[in-house]
Amino acid sequence: MPQYRARWLEPATTTAAARLRQATVQAAGPQAVAAVLGVAPPQLLSVQPVAPAWGWAVRWRQRPLGLQLFSQELAVLLQAGIPLLEALQTLREKDDGSAGSSPLDAVIAALRDGQPVSAALAQSPDCFDALFIALVAASERSGQLATTLRDHAAYLGWVQALAGQLRAALVYPLLLLGAGGAVILFLLLYVLPRFAGVFDGLGRDLPLASRWLIDLGVLAAAHPGAAVALALAGPVLAGLGSRWPALRQAVQRGLWRSPGLGPRLRLVALARLYRALGLTLAAGLPAPAALQLVAGVLPQPLQPALQQVLQQVRSGLRLSASLQGQGLATPVAWRMLRVGESSGEVPAMLAQAAAFHDGEIARFSELVTRLVNPLLMLVMGVVIGGIVVLMYLPIFTLMEQVQ
Repeated sequence: MPQYRARWLEPATTTAAARLRQATVQAAGPQAVAAVLGVAPPQLLSVQPVAPAWGWAVRWRQRPLGLQLFSQELAVLLQAGIPLLEALQTLREKDDGSAGSSPLDAVIAALRDGQPVSAALAQSPDCFDALFIALVAASERSGQLATTLRDHAAYLGWVQALAGQLRAALVYPLLLLGAGGAVILFLLLYVLPRFAGVFDGLGRDLPLASRWLIDLGVLAAAHPGAAVALALAGPVLAGLGSRWPALRQAVQRGLWRSPGLGPRLRLVALARLYRALGLTLAAGLPAPAALQLVAGVLPQPLQPALQQVLQQVRSGLRLSASLQGQGLATPVAWRMLRVGESSGEVPAMLAQAAAFHDGEIARFSELVTRLVNPLLMLVMGVVIGGIVVLMYLPIFTLMEQVQ
């Protein structure tokens, strides 16, 4: 959200004279600055956009809002009986010591103007996503805002925990690859060129594999910058490629087609779908609107199936039947959903289905971690050990000839 530097005249009171004030605020546009500051538009003397000199300065001033923590804290305050506007002001005051302006400034200003909280949140789309705004709008009508916020915080906590497990599982393999790559680079740039000088002085022919390896080391030592650049090219290209949607989708399709990993990735996506769908239905949204909102949580390979489910539900087909027909319901989820449709507890059954699959996902993640790490160590050991053996092989050959 853009920032503006505003100057306004604070009117005189019985105890103080009029004063000239200025501040930098975050607002949806120049017309919204007065509402954010809580002053009348005629009091504004000037409003100028802030143009930072460096990109990092933008990120420093535009402090992001942690949606999971925000939902949790706001739910606690509302359940304690604090009015909504006062609860938001409390959260804003809690963050006064943090750097940058808060996205809550615009929300509080909109609420003071009499707008619904969902409309106030919609003015900050960079901080509040469409799912959160729709949940708040539905809970406004049902009067269950605190409950919806608590459930939303639990959902985001589950998503963050799942992402944390993935990051934790990747830390050791990445460290192992980095350390192994550094050792190989050291052997190529430092050790192999010195062996080349020793072998050249002996004047004897080397085994073909050793000769190739020594030549590679000599070439790398002659161009160390190019060697280091080539070593770093893989991680850099992988990072840049992840920003290209077409390449990311191609990699995603390849992973989904793999026989071992594809079904597990599908299960993770379905568990997230069940949680998000249960959350939206519990907030009071109708099934078609809920399906439209949760479409964003599904990966691209499952999007066509979800669109078919949406059309079938709009035409009157039951949710359990449409999910089953499009392959978006596991046997456990399908049976639980049928029970929920009969008892009127569809959101609860969807949450239980997701919780049921959490255990299977955790077991698979642990199994993959236990298998991948030793295999990766074995591969790195074979590569580094092979280089060392090829370096010493000419020495062993020479010793045999001397004997």
